[in-house]
Amino acid sequence: MKNPQSSPVIAGQGEPLQSAEDTSDTFRQLLEAAPDAIVVVDSTGLIVLANSMTEKNFGYRQDELVGQPIEILVPERFQHMHVSHRDGFFTKPSTRPMGSGIELTAQRKDGSEFPAEISISPLQTDKGLLVTAVVRDITERKQAQRQLQQHAAELERSNAELEQFAYVASHDLQEPLRIVASYSQLLARRYQDKLDSDANEFIDFIVDGASRMQILINDLLSYSRVGTRGQGFEPTDFNKVIESALQNLELSLEDKAATVTHDNMPTLMADRVQVMQLFQNLISNAIKFHGNAPPQIHLGVEKQADEFVFQVRDNGIGIDPQYAERIFLVFQRLHGKREYPGTGIGLAICKKIVERHGGRIWVESAPGEGSTFFFTIPLNAQEM
Repeated sequence: MKNPQSSPVIAGQGEPLQSAEDTSDTFRQLLEAAPDAIVVVDSTGLIVLANSMTEKNFGYRQDELVGQPIEILVPERFQHMHVSHRDGFFTKPSTRPMGSGIELTAQRKDGSEFPAEISISPLQTDKGLLVTAVVRDITERKQAQRQLQQHAAELERSNAELEQFAYVASHDLQEPLRIVASYSQLLARRYQDKLDSDANEFIDFIVDGASRMQILINDLLSYSRVGTRGQGFEPTDFNKVIESALQNLELSLEDKAATVTHDNMPTLMADRVQVMQLFQNLISNAIKFHGNAPPQIHLGVEKQADEFVFQVRDNGIGIDPQYAERIFLVFQRLHGKREYPGTGIGLAICKKIVERHGGRIWVESAPGEGSTFFFTIPLNAQEM
């Protein structure tokens, strides 16, 4: 068997073009140090050179390859097609770099196959046109790609199942809960003050619990529908979106004597309804968690690189930084429901809307110093 580290030979028409002794040491060292298989082919399709990595990847000795048609390295079912492609390349030769999309199936001496990526470089010599092919075994890359695709598919299926479960569970709970709420309200109207104080208190608990459960289910439905019931993205004027959100919050704003100002906003590709809900939730939070002074809320925006960074700043009670991530989780509350009503889903919905637009959301705050919520929307947002 020929020494794998022996000097490669270059041949034309299956015969040596140069002897090993005439080949420079530098050329030999570079060729043998290459991490990929390198094969040189003449205009008739015969192999005139192969490096030691070719021996390792394909299982042939170099002397077994020189003088053989290049199709020896191609599965039989592709050989006829390969000959046609090869002839076409020699008619109009051009360099094709690695990663240009040319992927083939290569065949080893033992008949086993592996996926390969190749680069092709033509070289005109005094012996005619030669073509250098660098062949890279991409088996590991393909396996990694398949694993990523499998994981992505599993994650997508899991998310879809969770969303469907949340929707079905919430929807199916609506009717029995509606019955409980209706009859508990009927009890309250008909027997309030006709029973003892304990009975009145129990009825109040039932009515209050049923009402809160209805709100919770509706919020859960809203959360589950962010990814499945959203509208398509279209050019959206954020100034008009904010106007609509403020109109929806008009009574709350008046009740708390709140002031809302905003910068001139951009027009971006977005789901108009969801962006309105996003601003509405953040403004509503700023109104709800106000301090002693009337709420003062400012909506700002700043363009940074390939995205816009929006901010909703208030002068409210603030948030301890240790809870800065927790508040975006479903059902996470930092205050009692009697002190500040709500289900703890609003900010989770905000996060899901922002992520659907390819952005991120976070908060900067301190107790007693107000809060500033930031979120980003890419310049060319695409649904995630």
